[in-house]
Amino acid sequence: MKKLLSALLILTLALSLFAGCSSGKDSKSNSSKDSKNSSSAETNIDDLTPAEIRIAGLNGPTTMGLAKLIDDANNGKTKNKYTFEKAATGDQLTPKIIKGEIDIAALPVNLGSVLYNKTSGKVKMIAVNTLGVLYVVEKGGDTVKSVKDLKGKTVYATGKGTTPEYALTHILEKNGLTANDITFEWKNEPNEVLSTIATKDNAVAMIPQPFATVAMGKVEGLRVALDLTAEWDKADKDSKLITSGIFVREDFANKNPDAVRIFLKEYEASAKFVNENVTEAAKMIEALDIVKAQIAEKAIPKCNIVSIFGKDMKKYAKGYLDTLAEANAQAVGGKVPGDDFYLTYE
Repeated sequence: MKKLLSALLILTLALSLFAGCSSGKDSKSNSSKDSKNSSSAETNIDDLTPAEIRIAGLNGPTTMGLAKLIDDANNGKTKNKYTFEKAATGDQLTPKIIKGEIDIAALPVNLGSVLYNKTSGKVKMIAVNTLGVLYVVEKGGDTVKSVKDLKGKTVYATGKGTTPEYALTHILEKNGLTANDITFEWKNEPNEVLSTIATKDNAVAMIPQPFATVAMGKVEGLRVALDLTAEWDKADKDSKLITSGIFVREDFANKNPDAVRIFLKEYEASAKFVNENVTEAAKMIEALDIVKAQIAEKAIPKCNIVSIFGKDMKKYAKGYLDTLAEANAQAVGGKVPGDDFYLTYE
C-alpha cells in the first residue's frame, strides 16, 4: 500500500502533463520526418517579415513541443517576438481566441474544429503537433498481445463520451470487434484507474502518458500491452490518432502571413530539439511549470511530439475528425470543417 500511495503521489504531480491530451506514422516518428513534405519546412525565414505573436497552449504534451521556442524567445533568439500564456483547460483559452487576445494556440484538434464552427471559419489549423498518447496496459499477465486479444476483457479507463472512447472504439472496429466485445469500467481520472488495477491480481486498462510511463515502475507486474497510436496506424492509413494541433486566427494569418511561416519554422526546430535533446528539453518544460523535469524526461519519448504541416496535416487531421464525427458530431462542433479550415502554405 505504501508503494501504491507513493505511485499515486508521483502520478498526481504528473496530472498536468496530460491536460488536453485525452480528447500515427510510427509512434516513434520525429518532427523532422513527419514534416518532410511541408513547404513551411523549406521556408527561408531570413526573407520574411516578423511580427509580435501572442501564443498559448495547455499544460502537457500539447505545449511541450514549444518549450525550446519559448526558451529562445525569452532569450531574444527568435525572429518573431513571442509572448506565451499557459492554461489548464481549453475552456480558459477559447474566449480569448474568439476575442482576438491570442493569435496562435496549441489545442486539442477537436477543440480547434469546435472553434472553427463557432467562429464561422475564423480559426484555422496550421500544424499537427502531438499524436496519440493512449496506451493499453496489463497487470499480472501477458494475455493482451494484439487488439483482438481485448475481446472478453474488462478495460478500466477514463474518457467516456470523449476522444479516448471514440479512438479505442474505432481501433476495435478496424480489427473486427465492437465496443460490446469488451466491458468498460469508466473512471473519472487516471489516478482512479491506477488505484483500481493496483488492488487486482489481473487487470487491463487504457491510460495516457505520462501515467503509463510513471506507473510502470510503481505498480508491480504492470506492462505496456498496446500503443494505440501504433495500432491506429496499422488499422487506418488515411488518418492519424492525434492529440493536438496548432491553430491561428484567420485575421492574424491574413495580416501577417510571413510571421506565421516564421512561427512554423521556429516551431519545427523547437519540436525537433525537444525530441532529440530530452534531458535539456525536460528542464525547459519544468521552467514552464508544465511538469517536473524528471517526469518530463521519461515522458517525452512516449508523447509523440511532431511537426506535421501542409498536405499531410490536412489528410491526417481530416481523417481523424471524420472518425470523431461518426461517433459524435458534437465532439467536432457539429460538423467536420471544410477544406478552408487548413492553411497549408503551399
